[in-house]
Order: sequence, then structure tokens, then C-alpha cells
Amino acid sequence: MPGFRLSGLPHAPFEAMFDWSHDELSAVGARRCIATEDFGFPCRVSLEEARAGEELLLLPFQHQPEMSPYRASGPIFVRRGATQCRLPPGVIPPYVARRLISWRAYDRLHDMIDADVRDGAALAEELERLFALADVAYVHLHNARRGCFSCLASRVD
Repeated sequence: MPGFRLSGLPHAPFEAMFDWSHDELSAVGARRCIATEDFGFPCRVSLEEARAGEELLLLPFQHQPEMSPYRASGPIFVRRGATQCRLPPGVIPPYVARRLISWRAYDRLHDMIDADVRDGAALAEELERLFALADVAYVHLHNARRGCFSCLASRVD
């Protein structure tokens, strides 16, 4: 049985923001945008690419909120009305597979204990290896070329 599962972010924390004005969004460092093509606007909730013409928010997101030296945030896209993706164990969606991915493995104290870059299409084997290690609590995936947080990989027991 695969030892990992990828999950998108919950949509609820972002839902009301789609009704905010330009000034309200700007006040928190966010902006509204429209996807101009079918690739390049990856939604962190649905773990799918937005299609050309879809409305998204581009906003800062604290992807590593734990109190550790590795606390971090970065930009993410969220599509209007997206549903949180929770993939079956062992599945790498096209959203990840077609990108170069930087992965960062963390322990239970939220310290980064390993990291590397891998072609997304070859990521499943790497995640299996990482979650076979007792010290790995979770793994963050980032789009390597733009450095943005992509999604969380969790252990499946």
C-alpha cells in the first residue's frame, strides 16, 4: 500500500475573499486575476490547473505555520468555488507530475530533515522512500521554478 497522500488546502478560509473589493484584497497583499491560459495557474485547493477565463485569487499563504526556524509563507493561487482535493493514496496528479518539484521533508518538531528537487512524474517513488523513514512526519511540495508552495504530502498508515 502506498505510504503517502497529497491534499489540497481547504477552500473555506478563502471563500469570503472572492467578494472583497480591490482595496480589501490589496490590504492583505492579495489580488484577483483571471487565468489567461490552461496552464500556469495551479489552484492549491483543487490541485488542478485553472482553465483560461477562470477567476482566481493570488495571495500570500503561510504554508509552514508551525513555530520553528522553518516557518514560511509564499504566494498561492485559489480558484473561485474550488473543492478541496484529497487524492487516493499514492496518486500524483497532473498538476504536480508536469512540474519540477522541490520537496522538503519535516519531522514531528517541524524541522526540515531532508530536501531535494525531482521531476514531478518521478515523485511517487521518492515520497514512498521518504515515508518509509520513521523520522519523516510530512513533506511539503513546492513548484521549483517559481518556488511556490504546491501541496502537502501526508503519511498513510
